[in-house]
Parts: sequence; C-alpha cells; structure tokens
Amino acid sequence: MPALAILIPRRGVSTDTHTSGNSSQGPPPGFNAQKASTPQKDLVITPNAPNKAAAKSAEEHEVEPVPSDVPTAVPKTDATEAVTLSELAGVKAKSDDKKEVKKEEKKLTLGQKIKKEAQHYWDGTKLLATEVKISTRLALKMAAGYELSRREHRQLQRTVQDIGRLVPFSVFVLVPFAELLLPVALKLFPNLLPSTYEGQKSKDKKAGDLRATRKDVSSFLRNTLKETGLPLTAATAQKEEFTQFFKKLRSTGESPSADDVIKVCKIFKDDLTLDNLSRPQLVGMCRYMNLNTFGTDMMLRYQVRHRMRQIKRDDRAISYEGVESLSVPELQVAAQSRGIRTHGVSPGRLRDDLQSWLDLRLKYGVPSTLLVLSNAFMYAQGKDTEFNTQIEALTGVLSSIPEELFHEMELEVHTAEGAATNKQRLEVLREQQELIEEENEQDEENKESGRATPRDDQDIDEKEERRMEAASQEASKTQASEAADAENETAEATKMEPPSGEKRS
Repeated sequence: MPALAILIPRRGVSTDTHTSGNSSQGPPPGFNAQKASTPQKDLVITPNAPNKAAAKSAEEHEVEPVPSDVPTAVPKTDATEAVTLSELAGVKAKSDDKKEVKKEEKKLTLGQKIKKEAQHYWDGTKLLATEVKISTRLALKMAAGYELSRREHRQLQRTVQDIGRLVPFSVFVLVPFAELLLPVALKLFPNLLPSTYEGQKSKDKKAGDLRATRKDVSSFLRNTLKETGLPLTAATAQKEEFTQFFKKLRSTGESPSADDVIKVCKIFKDDLTLDNLSRPQLVGMCRYMNLNTFGTDMMLRYQVRHRMRQIKRDDRAISYEGVESLSVPELQVAAQSRGIRTHGVSPGRLRDDLQSWLDLRLKYGVPSTLLVLSNAFMYAQGKDTEFNTQIEALTGVLSSIPEELFHEMELEVHTAEGAATNKQRLEVLREQQELIEEENEQDEENKESGRATPRDDQDIDEKEERRMEAASQEASKTQASEAADAENETAEATKMEPPSGEKRS
C-alpha cells in the first residue's frame, strides 16, 4: 500500500483562481490587454480642488432656508463681518493683556516690587529735575517782561507746587528710618508727594473719589436749595422783568426763555451769591470743587472765592488761545476744575461743554458761582440727570435760591429802579446782621482754638476788569475830545482864509 500511494498522483482540491505552477509566466486572471495598451489620461489630482469647486458651486446655487421662529433680516456683508471680527479680536486682545498684566503682578516677588517702586521714584526724580530746568527758563522769561502762554503758566505753577511739596517729603528721606512712616503719612495726606511721584493707581483712585463725592453733593445741593427756596408773592417784587421771571418760574410753573434766564442771571453777582449761601451749601460747594471743608464760613468763602478768581483768569486765557488748542488731558483738567462731568464723556462733548461755559461766562456775563451750582445740578451718572442743557440747570438753580439771596438781589434791583422801600431795606439789613453775627461767633471760636482766619475782603469780580473798563471809557473820552478839537481847528482855519474873490495885499 505505501508503494501504490507513492505511484498514484495527488490532485489538490482548491478554489483559487490561479495555478501554482504557471504563476510567473502568464498574466493574472481578469487582465485585459487592450485596455492596458491604451494610454491613460492625466491622473494628477489636487487634494483641495474638488472641495473648492464644490464650495463654489454650493455658494452659487445654495439658498439658505429661512427659519420660521426667527424674524428675517438683511444678511451681514463682508465689511460688517470684518468689523465685527476686528472688534472681537480687539476685545480679546485687551482681555488677554489684562490677564497677562495680572499674571505678571501676581508673579512679582518682594524684591521685584521693591525694584519696581525704586525705578518709579527714580523716574519721578528725573522728571522733576527736567521740570525744574524748564520752569527756570520760564521764570527768567517772565522776569524779563515777556508774557507766558496758558500752558507755560500752568507748567510753572505745577513746578512751584511740586517744589513746595518736596520740602516735607524730603524730611522722610533725610531722617533715618523715617521712610517707614511714609505710607502712613501718604494715607493721611494724599497730596504730600509731588505730582511727578504720583502713580496711575492713585490718580484713578482720586478721580473715582471725586466722582462719587460730586454725585453725592449734586443731590445734596438740589435738596437743600429746594428746601430753602422762597415762594413768590405779589407783594415781594416790583420790577417788571424780575417779577415776571420769578412768577413764571415759581407760581405758574411756566419755563422761561433762554434770554430771560440769562438776563436774570446777569443781575446776580458772584460775591452776593457766595455771601448769602448757608453753611451746608458752602460745605457742599467746597466738596464739589475738591476744596477743604474744615473751618469757619469765612474760610470756606475765602477758598471758593480764591478758586473762582483762578478760574476767571483761566477762562480769559482759554478764550484767547481757543478751546481747540487744548490737548485731551488739558481739556479734562480744565473741565474738572469747573465742575463739568468728564467721566465717560468724549473729547468733542467736553469741548462743547467748555465752550458753552466760556460763552455764558465771558460773552453773556453769567456769574461763575451760578455756573458751578448749575453744573452740580446737572452732574449725574447715565440717564439720571434732570437737566439736558446749561440753561435748564441755571433755571433750576434760580428757582431754588436762598431767601436771603433773593431779598438781597430784590433790594438791589429796586434800588437801581428807585423803587426800594425802607421796609425792604430794614428786612435785608436784619438778615445781613444775623449773618454777620454768626460769622463773628465762628471767628471768635476760631481764635480761641489758636487758628488764624484769612481775611475774606477780595471780590471775585477783579479790579483789573474795572480798570480796563475805566481805561476804555477814558480812551473813548479822549478820542471824542481830540475829534472835537480837530473840528474846532478846522473851523478856525476856514474862518481865517480870505474869500477867493478878494485880492491879497
């Protein structure tokens, strides 16, 4: 059996389509020689080509379905999409920068913080030295008789103030270990450091505190002035314009015109308005103007009067050079010193508000005290304000003036008209005597405590303006006299000449 098994050939049963013997010699099954002989086309395919073509055709023929639950709108253009994307990118960049700054601040060690503060004070020292050098030239220029511009005058004034602040600050530097008490001193006296050493955080904090204070004072002045307002009666006014204005304002509730408001505001003087404000109103006004609120009424009036005189001189300088000549920081400082709202206001709006102040103050002669009170009435955040224009704010101030101020102005108007009565004079005299007695009592208490009270004997309406008016009147008189003399000389010359028909001997 084994021999027979060897002689019988084996046939493998398989389902393969190829044979094991002739695999290398013949073509594989299913191969077509004719198709293989024909040349093939270009088979180079760009991977993105089908996608681009498909996207292009889809953009040309595809119609976006309109959703049923959303109102239809005009689709955004490419420019709108670009602007939106740029804004989002800017917001994201700002947020990233803030995050990076916060991370850097968190990562700062104690040594790095000390080094940063030392660098800040070193830069402030170099800046102060540069300002002293520049201001020395300005002082020499002023001593030589040249007139300084508004920007030069403010630069010189700021440097002088910084040098004055440097005297108490130098004590902490010279006395050993006194610099350890410097943070406590700065906490108690924030204006101890010169302006060149002041950081951005302290500036922002002061600006925020001033905004909050002015917002509180705004509502306080509205309430106090409304409480002390005087209702008008038929027997308390005799001049027609004065009577009709306050009758419209208080009795009928009718809003007067802008011309009437300006006419009545011109009657009120700065000094009379300031002298007849009560102590709560004076304190509120000092807080609003960022002044010291400690001391007697005379000291508070002295501070306000001094600030008003500075603002008046600055008004003339800005009016001469133009509001457009101010940079944005100078514009903000000028508006802030006048009680005009600066937070969240564009530079264009600030220029308009400052120009409105200058027009009312210099062109129409509205007292600066009433303008500051009107700014306090208007000062508010967002849409809380009740007054849209300066005229409306002035109307609100006039509708709620104190009783003493009303009687004082009423007597002045009637005296000018020749209609003042002795009863009116007696009433005003008693009110003023009460105010004088209150001031004397405060002055005596102040002397007992050992503090000196400044003499409040200067007017806000400066004497220079009166001198200029007197000089202009004298100049007009001299011109008129010179013209009259010239006419007389011409007439005498014509009389001396002989007629043309007569012969000269």
